[in-house]
Amino acid sequence: MALSDREIKLENNYLRNTSKEISKKLDILQKEIHVKQEEITEFKKILWEDKGSIDSVEMKTGLMSSQMDANFMLMKMEYYKKLLKIQYAPYFGRIDFKEKEGKTKCIYIGLTNVENNLNYLIYDWRSPIASLFYDYGIGPAMYESPDGKIEGYMSLRRQYKIENRKLIRVFDNDLNVVDECLQEVLSSSSSEKMKNIVNTIQGEQNEIIRNISNKHLIVQGIAGSGKTSVALHRIAFLLYKIKNLKSSNVLIFSPNNVFQEYISNVLPELGEDNTMNTTFHDFARSYAKEFKSIETFAEFIERFYTAMESNPEVVAFKLSNKMILVIENYYKEIENKINITNDLETRFDSIEKSYLNYLLKDRFNKLPLFSRIEKMAEHLCDKTGISYGKGKRSFIKKIKELLNIKQDFKKLYQDLYKSDSFKKAYGKEYCLKLNVKKINYEDALCFIYLKGLLNGFPYSNLIKHIVIDEAQDYNEMQYIILKKIFKNASFTILGDVNQTINPYQKYETLDVLTKILDQNSKYVELTKTYRSSKEIIEYTNKILGLNHISSIRKPNNVPVKFKDDINELKDDILELKNKYNSVAVITKNKEESIKLYNKLKEEIKDISIMEENEKKFNKNLVIVPSYLSKGLEFDSVISYTDKDNIYTKDERYLFYVVCTRCQHELIVYNGPSSF
Repeated sequence: MALSDREIKLENNYLRNTSKEISKKLDILQKEIHVKQEEITEFKKILWEDKGSIDSVEMKTGLMSSQMDANFMLMKMEYYKKLLKIQYAPYFGRIDFKEKEGKTKCIYIGLTNVENNLNYLIYDWRSPIASLFYDYGIGPAMYESPDGKIEGYMSLRRQYKIENRKLIRVFDNDLNVVDECLQEVLSSSSSEKMKNIVNTIQGEQNEIIRNISNKHLIVQGIAGSGKTSVALHRIAFLLYKIKNLKSSNVLIFSPNNVFQEYISNVLPELGEDNTMNTTFHDFARSYAKEFKSIETFAEFIERFYTAMESNPEVVAFKLSNKMILVIENYYKEIENKINITNDLETRFDSIEKSYLNYLLKDRFNKLPLFSRIEKMAEHLCDKTGISYGKGKRSFIKKIKELLNIKQDFKKLYQDLYKSDSFKKAYGKEYCLKLNVKKINYEDALCFIYLKGLLNGFPYSNLIKHIVIDEAQDYNEMQYIILKKIFKNASFTILGDVNQTINPYQKYETLDVLTKILDQNSKYVELTKTYRSSKEIIEYTNKILGLNHISSIRKPNNVPVKFKDDINELKDDILELKNKYNSVAVITKNKEESIKLYNKLKEEIKDISIMEENEKKFNKNLVIVPSYLSKGLEFDSVISYTDKDNIYTKDERYLFYVVCTRCQHELIVYNGPSSF
């Protein structure tokens, strides 16, 4: 709804005054920080030069004061950085809200709060009252404050576009997913990196972002529903809401290194430091050090789609839930068989094997099997009056020598496939040939789980919150491993069962993950898609027989095109390059990507190929294998396969992932006629 001239004038005045206040605060903070830095530096200089003349009480007081000053200065520096980010566009929204008993308040909403003499000019988007902007339209509304539920009436919901401290556009609207601001974002070209969505967060997304009632959240979201954005904004909200939670306490599991780089701008845009970030592959390397390297998930997928796997039935079994029980039963087999074979001789005495077996099998039986050895050694030191140091190391060495089972995790893992537990579940023995240098992806998971049961899972208390993206590509064993390592952490898990690219497993629903976490878990769904045009959504729905909403984005009337003549490919790429900021040619596998890149690199300027280990890539024009495209989005996509490598019915989920990367225009070369 258009504003009157008087209202526009009032809004310009408010923007001008707010911008002046921000500039004033920036000047004050800059001077305070500079002065405080000089004071701290001077104190350290005095401390170093005259430390002999300063008594201990004075020194302790000075150090405490210096530390407090440093911490206070750090807080000011953080706020200074946030003000720098908003100085040219201070806010994006406004609501007018009247409590049941009280006056109407004008609440301006931005990335961080700005106040003047206890009067808030801007409220942080994460503040309780700001939730009204995302959750309600004109009419009765309520929000949860620290003092309880606040009810009232919202009479205005206003949105702004501000650039360089100038009011470019302002409009009023009710809560509506097709509002002007959202449509402008949806119609724009994709950027090199993911951007924040703080001014267009939708109601169902906001509910997930602000949920602190449940320790664990499992989110099933269809392609383009904003799962990753929601996760990152949820992190920003938790950092704002939970005392003592820092970015260093949060760990994100991303599908690959390219994706890590793609999302790296969002938290800094929201005024927060980036969190720790890893892939399961990098994480697993520290738990399987017996091998020089571990096959990556992309290499594992490549092995299947290029028919390099000779025994897919065994791979599928290793990744199934049955394998969890097999490994746990095999651990019990080892536990039952392990034994101390002889008495332990010391310089002064002989410790009978019966007593040693009592310690091993009864006294310390609640500990993981090989973790018991250290406790046994400590107990024997206490019993014999020998100090820990060398005595403990000596006992550990002797106990290991007396065991009838050696602490050789590789050997124990190979023997798993000859065990009664495996033969009973699989139906026969399997001869596993381990590569001494590189372990396969599926074997790495099983190896880490078995080693953890035998030796204990290292507990990490630094990490307090875990985010797992592309959750559908993790099997239940991986979640069990992570829960055992981060047993006190909360989890936000996001995925889409329809974007499963692991050919050996598929969840019917991610709801099953609630049983692995604990009772304080909640499963939610995001069912609206914002990424693709109506035409693309209708086509991708047909691939899997879905019925997703297709009316969020305004239609652009560009149909999906189907081609089979590779001679037209170059012209299509160049045409799309002239129309859009980002163009991706997505092939089925790495081999096709390399082949196509070598064919086109001399003819098309700036074309690049995405490699798995890359952290940066040229999104403007890139050739990428299907399984590296997960989580990314492009203005336009060409799905390409060779004529003799058309997607089959079993590969329809992979094809769905490829096509749903596209926002505006999709061309399919050698596409399947039907599934």
